[in-house]
Amino acid sequence: MKRIIFPKSLRTGDKIAVISPAGAVEPSQLEKGIEMIRNKGYEPVLGEHLYSNFSNGYHYAGTEKERIKDINWALNDNEISAVWASRGGYGCQHLLQNIDLKKFHKDPKWYIGYSDNTVIQSYLLKHGFASIHGQTIKTSSFGATEESYDLIFDLLNGKSLEYDLKSHDLNKMGICEGQLVGGNLALIYALLGTDYSFKFKNRILFIEDIGENFYALDRMIMSLELAGVFRKIKGLIIGGMTNMGNEKENAHYEDSFDEFAYKLISDRISKYDFPVVFGFPNGHIKDNRPLIIGGNVKLEVEDKVKIEFEIK
Repeated sequence: MKRIIFPKSLRTGDKIAVISPAGAVEPSQLEKGIEMIRNKGYEPVLGEHLYSNFSNGYHYAGTEKERIKDINWALNDNEISAVWASRGGYGCQHLLQNIDLKKFHKDPKWYIGYSDNTVIQSYLLKHGFASIHGQTIKTSSFGATEESYDLIFDLLNGKSLEYDLKSHDLNKMGICEGQLVGGNLALIYALLGTDYSFKFKNRILFIEDIGENFYALDRMIMSLELAGVFRKIKGLIIGGMTNMGNEKENAHYEDSFDEFAYKLISDRISKYDFPVVFGFPNGHIKDNRPLIIGGNVKLEVEDKVKIEFEIK
């Protein structure tokens, strides 16, 4: 397995680039997040096209060329110490064939985001760099807890992560250790069979999603099954499954950890014996606590759940 590089810790006064690699965003939606960066002692630097809006079947934060320009600037500018996505949405896949890491290789920095940003994090990991799967600058309609952000700043300051969770009825007991991969299930699914897909062998997989019909969720899980993903991984962590389904008899629109979605996943993976954690607080939910994509994680699923990250 390729040695994973963890970006250096930030110091007071360091610059954090804020960019929009996917969906369009309004200035009012980022005011609190940008001010939070200042209050934590860092300098936010806004991408040239942060607030651009290009409509092409979806409201993107600028044309593909504009978004590529911003991400390549943020990743390679020597004055920038971290890159924080304003939001997800859709559009990060457009950038993959044109991301430039020439200077980034010499001066890697943390990339922070979730949802559609999963594809950027997969790209970085394939090149040997860890990233933070955590809350974007723009919060969703659910809001975001202070801890969702505070834990990200802890990581930027060089601290590691450790979580102790209550058990879930669908959990599968066991202990395993390996590199964490994954993120938003729809994007993991979209990358299957491409050069940009995560590697799954001996990894621990994390998945979360929002707004999928139950049959679409089943289709994605079945695609992972048919691709041999569940035969390869050592463990599985399932986060938020929010606003899932439109079948009236089963839908739980206000439930961030949809019971029917969880049961569907549990049934599909029942023949495997790796440890499984349901209900991890990460995803399109208010309590969106960060995970390190590419980090080595020890997973203990017993009467309680313990998840420890090792940063080297």
